[in-house]
This record gives sequence, C-alpha cells and structure tokens, in this order.
Amino acid sequence: MALRLFNTMGRTLQEFIPIKENFAGFYGCGPTVYNYAHIGNLRAYVFLDTLDRTLTFLGFKKKHVMNITDIGHLSGDSDDGEDKMLKTARERSMSVLEIADFYTDAFFKDIELLNIVRPDIICKATEHIPDMIDLIKRIEANGHTYMSGGNLYFDVSTYPDYGKLANLKLEDLKAGARVGVDKNKRNPYDFVLWFTKSKFENQALVWDSPWGKGYPGWHVECSAMSMKYLGEQFDIHTGGIDHIPIHHTNEIAQSEGATGKKWVNYWLHNEFLVIQKDKKEDGNADKMSKSAGNFLTLQSLIDKGCSPLDYRFFLLNSHYRSQAMFSWTAMDGAKNARKALCQRVAKIVESAKGNAADLNALSQKGAEHLAGFTAALENDLSTPQALSCLQVAIKDDELKPEETLALIRRMDSVLGLKCEDEAKKIKGNAVSLTGGNADDPEADEINALIAKRNEAKKNKDFAAADKIREELNARGIIVTDTPQGVVWKRK
Repeated sequence: MALRLFNTMGRTLQEFIPIKENFAGFYGCGPTVYNYAHIGNLRAYVFLDTLDRTLTFLGFKKKHVMNITDIGHLSGDSDDGEDKMLKTARERSMSVLEIADFYTDAFFKDIELLNIVRPDIICKATEHIPDMIDLIKRIEANGHTYMSGGNLYFDVSTYPDYGKLANLKLEDLKAGARVGVDKNKRNPYDFVLWFTKSKFENQALVWDSPWGKGYPGWHVECSAMSMKYLGEQFDIHTGGIDHIPIHHTNEIAQSEGATGKKWVNYWLHNEFLVIQKDKKEDGNADKMSKSAGNFLTLQSLIDKGCSPLDYRFFLLNSHYRSQAMFSWTAMDGAKNARKALCQRVAKIVESAKGNAADLNALSQKGAEHLAGFTAALENDLSTPQALSCLQVAIKDDELKPEETLALIRRMDSVLGLKCEDEAKKIKGNAVSLTGGNADDPEADEINALIAKRNEAKKNKDFAAADKIREELNARGIIVTDTPQGVVWKRK
C-alpha cells in the first residue's frame, strides 16, 4: 500500500505522489510569537511532527519548512484589529523584537519537551522582507492589485478560483458580506499585501518599499518564504482548520496570482483541541483560545504532574482530523496508560538485555506487526491505530524479546514517545528506591510519607501534597517526581 493523505483541496483521500520522486517538500504554518503557545496550538506541531517522522519512516527524503511570524499578524485574519506583536509589546513595555525573541525561545522549548523534530528550515518573517516585496511585485505585474488609502490590496475579483480550498464561491461571499469593514477595499474579501503608515501611524517595524514605508500583510509572508525554500510548486502545506477560509485561501490566490501555476498539491489540516466545560454548564466544549482566555500551556500540565510526553500520548490517541477533547480526567488516563506502556517496555528491554533483532530478519509474526503499523500510518497518518499496533506487539508473547525491542524502536521512531529512554529511567529508579535507600534507617517512614503525598496528588489535594514535600525537604530529603514514580535521596 502507498501513503494516502486526506487532501482538503477536493475533500478526498488521495495517494501521495510527490513532484520529485522519493522527495517530499512541505511547509507548515508556524507560530505568531506574541504569547506562549497553548496546548491547542501545540497539537498542530505534534501532527506536523507525525507527518515529518512518517515520511522519513517510509523512506522519503524531505525538506520541512516552518515560518515564525514576528510581524504583520493582526488580531483578526481579515485585516482587522491590532497587530498582535505590537499589542503585546505595548502591554509588556518591551520592544517588538524582544517579545518575538522571548516567545520564539519559549516555543522551541515546548516542542523540544514534546520530542518534536525541528523543521529543516525555520524562517522568520522579519528576515525575509525583500522576498515578500519581490513576490508582491510579481502579483502587481500580473494585474491583481490596487492601491487604496495608502495600502496595497489583492483584488480577489481578478482571481476566478478564489475560495476553491474552502469550497466558497465569490458570488456567495459578496452577497453575504458585511459592509464597511474596510472602506478602502473594493470587495470585503480583498486583502492587504502591504500596509503603510497611512493605516498604522505608530507601527514599530517598517521597511521601504515601492508602495511606501510600511510592512507586509500576514498572508504574503507564508507564500514568499515557502517559495524561497521549496520552489514555486511543492508537495504539502499544513495548518489548522481555522486557516482554511482566510489565510490559506488568500495564500493560494496570491501565490498562483504571482506564478500562474498550481502552487501546492496536498493540503492537510488538523482539527481543534477542545476543552471540556464544567459539568454545571451545558456539557459542550469550546476551542482553546488565547483571546477567550481559556487556554492552558504545556507548563500548566507539568505543574499538575503530567509529563509533556503524556500530552503527546494523549494527542496520538486521536486522529489529527478529529477533535480532541481535553479534560484533566483524560490527561490522567493518558498519563497512566503511558506509564503502563513504558513499564512493559522496561521488562522487554531487561529481557533482551538491550539487544534488538535485525529488522530485516523478523519472524513472520514480527513482520506482520510491522506491516500493520506501516499500514496505519499509510492510512492518512492514523496514529490511534499505529499506537494500538505498538501495544499489541509488546503484549505478543510469541515474539522473542529482542524482536519486540526492534519493533519498539522502529515504531517509536514515528510515535516519538521515547519508550526505551523512559524504560531505562524506570529501571534506574527501581534501583535507587530499593538498593540505594534500603539501608536508610528512616526508609519506611519516608516511603509512607511519599505514599501519603501520592494519594493527596491523586485526590488533587495539591496543598497537602506540597506540605508533605516541604516537610521532607526540611528533613534533608530531596523528592523528585518522574513519569514513572517518585525518587528520593538525602541531600
């Protein structure tokens, strides 16, 4: 079977046929670095990482490009609202570049904790202004633009296929459009390619251009940077479903308006992470959003005793095109399930003495497990099915430990759960808890206090848990929480 992906352009499952044989070029919309990424944002990057790892697993060479938006993204995707970067800079009494640097670093710390492979190329908008200006010139030369109120707009009426990604018809858009959103626009769905000081008098970062001193619109950033590193035509473009109706629709219009050619062959979009409402409410769920104030960061999960890899495990249990329902109960379930998985892996590692079999010499049963895992990935990156294949293989007593370990390593190269690393920690912790502390005269008392603390955490009585930890610390006992349990030692 070959890799099949659900292409938003056409809404069908299609075999992946790259432009260049055995090479995949793909672009993923990166963060706007004006705040910490919330766990809903991070779902997109776990999905993108799964795509990256799957392509490598299937033998493709690849080039993965991701942008960092550090200028030009308004709070509304339709050229309305404030510049997100400028707004945060003003609130924090910092410069725009200081804000960008701080939150860019925070973003990369998050993806490292989630064991996400860094894209091959990371490109910042502020470092590619000349590329954007050159692209806008091409769009203008092809008759797709007009100046109004000091800003350069893309005229969607000049691009007959506008809205094809979102299955929107321009006539319907015009009929249902709100009037007076931007008086400078000929059509409410026209969008800005270049802003000048006529609209933002106090814009922090501006550049000279043929249309006046100003800065690029958000949409043009992705088109210019993806073309620079992947060419005028490439294989895959990814993003969240919220990008479909405006951002990606506008990207297509301006890119194909510049080149006159089809731009991207496969469009992949992940669904939202939704947060479960309190049971006292109507039982529905809301999309996690910074503007709505209902967002959790990765640090929020860590503070509650969850590992970032627990969250990765949680996400892998949902297909990227299905909504993932977040709740603390669900996170506890993911945490316990990953712990159990790693404990089973630890036993296999011990039985195999760390030696894995040759993947080219698997038994028929082992080959069947690997084939099932591969088929799951080839079926539109079905991580729930792939994860199930891993769990079934681990439980198969007919396999030799060395063979199972080989399968674990191969499968985890895609899942990214660091199963073997976690298994080694479990073994090390077991030694430290028994051998290292067994002769301690207060071991029984300390272990009892730790058990009491564990029970308090389980009941979400974090105040009581913290009190016990402080008591132990006062007695010279260092307590360390790990994904596999608690380790303690004397100072």
